[in-house]
Amino acid sequence: MKTILVTGVAGFIGSKVTEMLIDQGYHVVGIDNLNDYYDVRIKNWRLAQLETKKDSFTFYPIDIENLEDLDRVFQNHKIDAVMNLAARAGVRYSMENPHIYMTTNANGHLNILEFCRKYEIQKVILASTSSLYAGQKMPFTEELPVNTPISPYAASKKAAEAMSYSYHYLYGLDISIVRYFTVYGPAGRPDMSVFRFIKWTLEGKSLEIFGDGSQSRDFTYVDDIARGTIKALNPLGFEVINLGNNNPDKLSKMIEYIENYSAQKSQYEHKPFHKADITATWADISKAKALLDWEPQVSLEEGIERTVKWTKENWDWLKKVKL
Repeated sequence: MKTILVTGVAGFIGSKVTEMLIDQGYHVVGIDNLNDYYDVRIKNWRLAQLETKKDSFTFYPIDIENLEDLDRVFQNHKIDAVMNLAARAGVRYSMENPHIYMTTNANGHLNILEFCRKYEIQKVILASTSSLYAGQKMPFTEELPVNTPISPYAASKKAAEAMSYSYHYLYGLDISIVRYFTVYGPAGRPDMSVFRFIKWTLEGKSLEIFGDGSQSRDFTYVDDIARGTIKALNPLGFEVINLGNNNPDKLSKMIEYIENYSAQKSQYEHKPFHKADITATWADISKAKALLDWEPQVSLEEGIERTVKWTKENWDWLKKVKL
């Protein structure tokens, strides 16, 4: 049984990746500092689902910025690969707290790389972001220059990507960087639009929309993202790979699906479009198809239907989650 270290294991994507890894016969060592960037109740719920599989799951409530704690984890386990999915996320919040984004997303990833070098762990996966493509021509391809990040969040991810290449070049680490495009689904992040819009709709509250709703996103269902991330465990050398839906939808279309499957009409409150946001994302996934034999399977309509259903089934505690 191979052992995979997953950081950010109580996070939205990290928990789904871990669930799939366990189902595929891996043992997962999970790390998460359970910070309160968003309501920790949802992180605790995700973690509780994983802890029902204790024979295949070991959890450490630590921070990837803490070298001493990290070293103990690497010493205690024979780790075959590391998936660094821990990150400070959120474009707007990164403008308020830029330092924590650099210490977690850049320095924290450097800590991971150093321990992989020290303990001779060859395979590393880094979760990165489509936010790096701001201002580039669509559809976004991995070969585009991403040297003009427009938020501290994107800049911190660019730093982590650059450091990854250094460790590949110097020490031969096999590193796959997966750039995610607007991930959504059950147990999603409360700071993201799908979670918020569903909750507000069920509560009968107005939806806060930045801009006129015409902006488009390559909404990608979490199960598809998790499958692609796991496929990136294959030996690839050094690669940057888009994981997206390759089918942008307008925000207004996503809202329409929420209204249909919640059987409730939404009210809207429009706010100015945020300077650090981008108007559209669109992933070219040719590389993911070629290298990983991966493409998304869940349409936005089906994904929203599943997410609304999960929200209703868990409404007793979800209605208390703060946005």
